[in-house]
Amino acid sequence: MSPNESRDIVLAFSGGLDTSFCVPYLKERGWTVHTVFADTGGVDAEERAYIEQRAAELGVASHVTVDGGPAIWAGFVRPFVHAGEAYQGQYPLLVSDRYLIVDAALQRCRELGTNAIAHGCTGMGNDQVRFDLAVKASGDYRIVAPIREIQKEHTQTRAYEQAYLEERGFGVRAKQQSYTINENLLGVTLSGGEIDRWEAPGEGARGWCAPREEWPAAPLRIAIRFVQGEAVALDGEAMEGHRILAALNAKLAPYGVGRGMYTGDTTIGLKGRIVYEAPGLTGLLVAHRALEEAVLTKQQNRFKPEVARKWVELVYEGFFHDPLKTDLEAFLASSQRMVDGEVVLETRGGRVDAVAVTSRHLLHSKGATYAQSADWGVEEAEGFIKLFGMSSTLWAQVNGAGGDA
Repeated sequence: MSPNESRDIVLAFSGGLDTSFCVPYLKERGWTVHTVFADTGGVDAEERAYIEQRAAELGVASHVTVDGGPAIWAGFVRPFVHAGEAYQGQYPLLVSDRYLIVDAALQRCRELGTNAIAHGCTGMGNDQVRFDLAVKASGDYRIVAPIREIQKEHTQTRAYEQAYLEERGFGVRAKQQSYTINENLLGVTLSGGEIDRWEAPGEGARGWCAPREEWPAAPLRIAIRFVQGEAVALDGEAMEGHRILAALNAKLAPYGVGRGMYTGDTTIGLKGRIVYEAPGLTGLLVAHRALEEAVLTKQQNRFKPEVARKWVELVYEGFFHDPLKTDLEAFLASSQRMVDGEVVLETRGGRVDAVAVTSRHLLHSKGATYAQSADWGVEEAEGFIKLFGMSSTLWAQVNGAGGDA
């Protein structure tokens, strides 16, 4: 770096193996390291204390913890639930806290008067794309990525990081030796070890969700109230969105809800296999979809998933600040105008179902019930069927039922 360039650098810090390695690595290259932990509510007080202690142990110049719960709810959870689609139909975008982490780190850069920001992403994963594109969309910053740098010379990166820290007197927690574990308000993501090898996950590859043998015997029921598609109350108690999500995590995790494995088509072209656990988000999505199905028109329910999948794709691939994402969110918000009501969820373990829906906007015909009764005549039904299927019927009549020329 030039003599006049600031020696301060802000590191997005989680206390895990990768970001712990980054601290001495950066210090030995002349940087004054300031760490930021964006607490999105996915860790308890003990873990927060550990992260702060870890930063001090590693010798950072300063460390701040930022409350990211409200930001991640407003910036991600609300539009994600409005969208209602998972990536590749499975993954609930648990990595989307990265964008809020970038915001917190850049705010710290502005406070320190530096344009240097560092992260612990690898050169083979999607997070580097999310971090870098989010930073580039926010201004002229210098990005330093220590893990990418060491991967130019070392293939067994995690082993190298562990040895590097231990040689300097810093211990490594046992779980970090086998897995990369990301934990936030949205859920837990685990990769590494046998997961990367497409083998059955070991006992250590578990976050919040209890195994089958520990599920409670009694079923659990939860009522969620929505206003314009946003959860506003839990079991009759009004509360902030991020607190609703935290409470759902606590209630549904003991029943093993929201745990899964998937192999994703990553942004950089590799296949990425992970174990994920998202009990609260799973409950929110199930409840919201049940309400939407009952209050949106057929055309809305058919078309909205197309918009939702594009929104999910943009967020997954790092285009969090692309104007198209904002455009799509305007449509999604408009679609939620009548999504008011309460949904009762029930779980007996492993899965959660919406068992009851109440709303003043239910599209329910007073004179008809599907497959039971109707306020139209048989002749009207037969006429509708004749006209509705006219094209296919004509094709069969002209070409023969078997379709032979």
